[in-house]
Amino acid sequence: MAWTNGRTALFAAALLALANVSCGRESTTEHKARIEWRAMNSWSGHGNTQTDSFDIGYAPIRIRWETKNESPPGMGTFHLTVNSAVSGRELTVAVDRTGVGHGISYINLDPHWAYLVVESKNLDWTVTVEERRAVDNP
Repeated sequence: MAWTNGRTALFAAALLALANVSCGRESTTEHKARIEWRAMNSWSGHGNTQTDSFDIGYAPIRIRWETKNESPPGMGTFHLTVNSAVSGRELTVAVDRTGVGHGISYINLDPHWAYLVVESKNLDWTVTVEERRAVDNP
């Protein structure tokens, strides 16, 4: 029996729909990992400082930061860099902020020992370095 163009198209559409359904199914025995962020260290202060060194592994890190209690108003600055603990050179600027605020900076560097340099004026600050971890779901 010869297939006409209409029947061929219908057959191809049915095969495609079947392939999409079967590819979209997830195995019930698979365990999916979820991502969590775990605090490595946290610092707070007023003014300039250099933190202790910490190890940046293969996964990216993120830096949660907050500035508050600006005095006098409109005169606060906050500049945060990630520096190499080996050479002392600046690896990246994580935050450059004027005034009160908060946020998260995502840092993706090669594995490295690093430290933070905080340059702050006229405000209080808090910084937390977090590492990404994959956690198995039961």
